[in-house]
Amino acid sequence: MLAFAAIYLIWGSTYLAIRVAVETLPPFVMAGARFVVAGTIAYAFLAYRGRARVSSRQIWDNAIVGGLLLVGGNGLVVWAEQAIPSGITTLIISVSPLFMVLTDWMLPSGARPTWPTLLGLALGFGGLVLLIGGGVSPGVSLDLWRCAGLMIACLSWSFGSLYSRYAKNPAEPMTAATLQMLLGGAMMLVIGFLRGETAGFHAGLLTLRSVGAWAYLVCAGSLIAFPAYVYLLKHSTPARVSTYAYVNPVVAVVLGWLVLGEPVTSRTLLASAIIIAAVAIITVQRSRNAAKQTA
Repeated sequence: MLAFAAIYLIWGSTYLAIRVAVETLPPFVMAGARFVVAGTIAYAFLAYRGRARVSSRQIWDNAIVGGLLLVGGNGLVVWAEQAIPSGITTLIISVSPLFMVLTDWMLPSGARPTWPTLLGLALGFGGLVLLIGGGVSPGVSLDLWRCAGLMIACLSWSFGSLYSRYAKNPAEPMTAATLQMLLGGAMMLVIGFLRGETAGFHAGLLTLRSVGAWAYLVCAGSLIAFPAYVYLLKHSTPARVSTYAYVNPVVAVVLGWLVLGEPVTSRTLLASAIIIAAVAIITVQRSRNAAKQTA
């Protein structure tokens, strides 16, 4: 219950924190530093408890997962939030379960979507088109390249989640999360340096609220919510874990409106309702299919 509460509420608030952090911090360096710092703290805890031993295979597997979840998933979200409001970002990302279904279908042993699932997919992508077509507000369009980046982030997150679930000889959840944060964070730092994000950057450009948002991402988003997600991938069903996708948008849209004054139009609300309904249909259907397979 605590793990679900973490991915529901904390992850819903991290989109607001990311939006504030990138006001003065470069995206990939900010995200990379976040996960490297959090991963170092987590590794020190594991070493103190004598649980830091891992095999070369576990390092390799978690490097792949860290690249997919953090670099492809989180990194592109951070990059996109430089131009897209946090609430709309979360709504676009909330279609991740749709990509999860499509990704699972692509696997040799994957399940073919049922008619209710196909209906959910159609509704979800229809809501996505409605959302993106509506723009930030009347007369203010969304950056389509950033929207495309969010779509790639959804796909990358889906591949990473499925790979993590089916990897052979996996590390225990906290160790896996630590490796993914360290390795994925290091990859993002390299990308940030290659993009030239540190050129001309100095501490005088920072604001207190951006630094505070980054600290919140390290403590709450990385050290609490991300390990909780990895734990749930191993101890719950994908359908149940994916329910965070229709709780996070509600949290993020409300926080973005309350804290940053982000506009919430009637079109946004309609698109939100359609997307959340689609995710709910897919989640319920996948739960029923899983129950039939285990019966």
